[in-house]
Amino acid sequence: MMGFIDRRQFMGSAAAAALAGAALHPERAIAHDAFSGYDGIGQAQLVRSKQATALELVDAAIGRIEAANPRLNAVVWEMFEHARTHATGELPTSPLSGVPYLIKDLNNVAGERTTFGSRFSLETPAAITDPMPQTAIDAGLVIVGKTNTPEFGLLPTTESVRLGPCHNPWNLDCSPGGSSGGAAAAVAAGLVPAAHASDGGGSIRIPSSCCGVFGLKPSRLRMNLGQENTVMGGIVTENCVSRTVRDNAMLFSLTEDTGDYARFKPIGFVAGPVKRRLRIAFGTTSYHGAEPHPDVKAAVEATAKLCESLGHRIVPAQNPIDGQAFEEAFTAVWSSFPAKLAQLAKSKTLKPENFFEPYTLALIDFAMNLAPDALGKGLTAFTQIEAQVDSFMANYDAWLTPVLALPPVRLGEMGPTVDPKTLSERVMRYVVYTQIHNVAGTPAMSTPLGMSQDGLPIGSQFAAAKGREDLLYALAYELEAAQPWAKRTPKVWMG
Repeated sequence: MMGFIDRRQFMGSAAAAALAGAALHPERAIAHDAFSGYDGIGQAQLVRSKQATALELVDAAIGRIEAANPRLNAVVWEMFEHARTHATGELPTSPLSGVPYLIKDLNNVAGERTTFGSRFSLETPAAITDPMPQTAIDAGLVIVGKTNTPEFGLLPTTESVRLGPCHNPWNLDCSPGGSSGGAAAAVAAGLVPAAHASDGGGSIRIPSSCCGVFGLKPSRLRMNLGQENTVMGGIVTENCVSRTVRDNAMLFSLTEDTGDYARFKPIGFVAGPVKRRLRIAFGTTSYHGAEPHPDVKAAVEATAKLCESLGHRIVPAQNPIDGQAFEEAFTAVWSSFPAKLAQLAKSKTLKPENFFEPYTLALIDFAMNLAPDALGKGLTAFTQIEAQVDSFMANYDAWLTPVLALPPVRLGEMGPTVDPKTLSERVMRYVVYTQIHNVAGTPAMSTPLGMSQDGLPIGSQFAAAKGREDLLYALAYELEAAQPWAKRTPKVWMG
């Protein structure tokens, strides 16, 4: 079915061996790849030292995608020939030059389609490249495709009607999280060392937790997103998910806003841990006073003990936010975006119910029935919540909580066709720890330190004061060294 919206409207060698191995043993393709043991910085070093070419890196990544993606559905738009052409051209000089990369299908790349995971989208190629994909291209990364996402990134799972379910490589029956689920699944399965991701309510940290990869949400306005910086009160930001901390830190340094009007002083490349010991607030109860699933609680408590063993001071602390007031404000602001989409559809004499998923329609209906001043009150509440979190963080260097209230859920439990009332209740319980930092504008990361009793990843969330991504990266390096995760491979790919 043809759609009717584009992004500008709604948001204002080794390769041959890898391919042969994938054809014979698709479930073992990752293990047979000559480059899969390298992270992005490592792959780029191979190119600089002439041990490999960018084309070989790209062909190997394409081989991995072709072998694994039929089971994962993580990559929903192939840019293979474009990538090969790009890889054989003159690439910018960069620590990541020549490395294959994926872009989330909420962002435009000129000449390629953008679906937003929705039937309400144009099939025509995008005319422009959005700011974050462009910074990746400018940094020498080679885009090989676009990743799966829920409709307009609105759900914490990735199983839209338009694009179909993305599967968690640790258990194909489980969700990879959302909304950057395709990105996290692709990185966890080793298809690429890092992938673009965005976060409006936890959409970098949630899939990072579910898939056992590293993801950091930057401070509000840290990245120059153009007109996207105003969407839903400016709570959306972009970065990446990766297997290693150093890849993430490098990508951050290459894409952070360094212009004359940058909101924060650029931090550059954080290259490793620091000696300073941190005062870390710690609590597992949500802003409703509820505890997470026992496996989640145990995993995050283990992270607290790990931090103590490294010399950091763990300080028990209560969540400072009023849960009911927060959810009322967040839902009012969150639903304002689908309401604008519905208005756009009607302006084109289209019926929203013919194009949007049931959950999106429920958000539209909710927004349409709010009081006229509800959005304004919600944004005012956001300002108050930001001040509360700033006051809380003034007493600590970092804040440790769960990422999610549950281990990865099974596909279908939070799918877009679940009864909207039931789905809303499930979603708000599930993501109760992540949305706070979008509203407050604070940076937060998911570190892949835990596992459930069923062998599924569980992330631990650390947040810091606005502008202190450097502190989080330094801590992440230390945690990664103490409990290495980068070479941990989902069992489904072990053959």
